Amino acid sequence: MSEHVLPAEGPMRFISPIIQDNPTGWGPYEMPDQFRDMPYQPFSKGDRLGKISDWTMVQDKKYQNKYASQFGAGSSYAYFHDEDESTFHLVDTTRVQKPYQSYQRGRARGQRGRGARGARTPGGMTTLNKPRERKLGKRWGQRGAPMKIRDASVTVRPTWVTIEDMDFPRLAKLSLPGIKEGEDIVSCGTLEYYDKAYDRVNVKHEKPLQRIDRIFHTVTTTDDPVIRRLSKTAGTVYATDAILATIMCCTRSNYSWDIVIEKIGDKLFLDKRDNTEFDLLTVNETSVEPPADDGNSINSPRNLALEATFINHNFSQQVLKSGPTEPKYKFQEPNPFVSEEEDGEVASVGYRYRKWILNNGVVLIARCEHDAVMQGPQGETQFLTIKALNEWDSKLANGVEWRQKLDTQRGAVLANELRNNSCKLAKWTVQALLAGSDQIKFGYVSRAQVRDNSRHVILGTQQFKPHEFAAQINLSMDNAWGILRCIIDICMKQKDGKYLIMKDPNKPLIRLYDIPDNTFESDASEESGDEQADTPFAPLYSYGNSKRV
Repeated sequence: MSEHVLPAEGPMRFISPIIQDNPTGWGPYEMPDQFRDMPYQPFSKGDRLGKISDWTMVQDKKYQNKYASQFGAGSSYAYFHDEDESTFHLVDTTRVQKPYQSYQRGRARGQRGRGARGARTPGGMTTLNKPRERKLGKRWGQRGAPMKIRDASVTVRPTWVTIEDMDFPRLAKLSLPGIKEGEDIVSCGTLEYYDKAYDRVNVKHEKPLQRIDRIFHTVTTTDDPVIRRLSKTAGTVYATDAILATIMCCTRSNYSWDIVIEKIGDKLFLDKRDNTEFDLLTVNETSVEPPADDGNSINSPRNLALEATFINHNFSQQVLKSGPTEPKYKFQEPNPFVSEEEDGEVASVGYRYRKWILNNGVVLIARCEHDAVMQGPQGETQFLTIKALNEWDSKLANGVEWRQKLDTQRGAVLANELRNNSCKLAKWTVQALLAGSDQIKFGYVSRAQVRDNSRHVILGTQQFKPHEFAAQINLSMDNAWGILRCIIDICMKQKDGKYLIMKDPNKPLIRLYDIPDNTFESDASEESGDEQADTPFAPLYSYGNSKRV
């Protein structure tokens, strides 16, 4: 039996640590050996400890520095990858799927939508090059409907000389600020008062649109006796509000249009051609899918334009107090376009011939129009511009059902109209601003039956101040004046003669032509007289410069 002998226990010895004496401060003044190679990053007890992935930092800009240290960002604990993984390869075992047909169609639409890039010409304006088409090849196939080729508003003749191409991206950057309100020179015509009972019309209490037998005059600039009189004493550029609005809002237009310009000395006369569709209102022009040109269908672009013009003429007269005993507002001079031989009632209209100073000796005189007057909240007289938006087929137009949304979500209905009819609404707003209207009143008119374009009902009304509505639709009058001034300057540099501005039917640009002086004088009545559609709105064309509805 062995014995285990324990060592003799002695007292434990205490080894004192090495203490650095810092006579001038607190703490050690040299780095201890065990901490010499350890990284250190200063921090504050007030710093927040965040998560590894905190997406609230990205979503809310208010808390971008939520987890930032008050000592600043450090890299002491940053991760650095030092291993060599150049020999590592990831094997992809997934099957390659064939592209879907919808994807192929999307590629084709994307190529058409991207358009063409611009190139700077020696003249200073930017012109569009020919769009570069990408060939899909046999693998992808030729999918999707071909792009619709629109017809020009007038046939370009071999004798015409192209002077300038002005593309929309360049025009959209122009600006002419500081143009003051127009000054009234002459006021003509008689206006009727607006019936405020139509402000209470809604979907549940709709009113049928009546056919008002009145005459509308659409006289061009050089046929206006007042402008002829004023051109002898004042102004250098002469036009109508419809012509000016078309030029000022040209960057929003898709359909082709044209304006004739005649330069005589230092004066410019802007005219529309006789017996053309210039005064017709477009429908869904700026829609993603505009109406298809399907021959004599009631939903073809031309028939929809006739229908919209018919609705506007009737609506603007129906909402007025037109009884024989009702008061009327009369301007200083009578309507200059009413002749003694003319039988029939003339529509309520007031003409203001106004003057604008566009600097550098350019003085613009234009005929502007009011549709009605009404009493304001303080008893003052307010001038109105009255227009009608029309619903034709919400399913074909990819719109919203007015009868379901108009009373509860009117903003959605108006937003849809701003998207589909941006150019038309912008031109209406410019015309109201040029005329100095106090209010612009919109009527919502729909077909009584979707397949019947001859009967309509009024579903509601809405009014805006023109300046506020212009801001709402992102319409800049500085840009509008800049576009007009640019075209005036180009035309003023030309020799005396006749010129034509035409919107290209398939490209976002307008083109200025030098045309012979006798153009449009012999065949003015041949271009549209043979193409009248068999519609209930054919009487719109039977009066030339005056139209009876």
